[in-house]
Amino acid sequence: MYGALLDALDSVDADVSQRVHDAPLGSVHSSGLLGPFGDSDRDYHKSVRNGEQYQLSLGIIDPSDIEIFQALVNAVVLEGDSLELSHGSLHVEAFESENETHEELLARASRADDPTLEVRFRTPTCIEEAGDVTTMFPHRVPVFTSLLGKWNRTAPEKLEFDLSREDIAGNVLEKPDPGRYDTHSVLVSRGETDDDETRSIMKQGFTGVCEYAFKDASESVENAVTTLALFGGYSGVGSAVARGCGTVSVELGD
Repeated sequence: MYGALLDALDSVDADVSQRVHDAPLGSVHSSGLLGPFGDSDRDYHKSVRNGEQYQLSLGIIDPSDIEIFQALVNAVVLEGDSLELSHGSLHVEAFESENETHEELLARASRADDPTLEVRFRTPTCIEEAGDVTTMFPHRVPVFTSLLGKWNRTAPEKLEFDLSREDIAGNVLEKPDPGRYDTHSVLVSRGETDDDETRSIMKQGFTGVCEYAFKDASESVENAVTTLALFGGYSGVGSAVARGCGTVSVELGD
């Protein structure tokens, strides 16, 4: 899907496409295709089934990158209504768009009174803790530290959060559902070795459902963490979010 989206961009706006090719898509999140798949004779690949319906979620979290989203909509929805894949095409049947500013997300979070946060990690979530070492568990600190970094890189300066790892560790509890938890090793890209041979670039991560609750948290910590959870629906969690990793959905409970 990453390659298909870049090709679609190139067809409607070569300048934006070149910008995306030349720089990491830190502000763009793509869920990849969500739906039923078949097996494939290629390692780390799945087959799209003819006649099935799939979902694709795109998120832009930096206002300066809104032209990327607009170009993608033009390419996928307004121009061709389809995405070309390696062995066929996907026809776009429906499109929905929603927008929330950083201010609006913070306001929505502040209206929740001591909520629980149910986070569904829908695609492998790969959070780098130290170098190439990734966490394989939805621990509160790496999850919300990842979201904090994305928030502070894109929010107006006045809305940046001064939230420490200690604040998260000492005031948030994670309660993963053991029946809906799994770990994965996923192919996110391909590169070349020093001998010009192609190598697979893999990342490790997890999927599943985890509930986060607060314990003795101040109002500011509670609001910040709740805001970050809601923000994750747009930004994705962890690394390789432009290539389908880290897609989450979030529900606030009492």
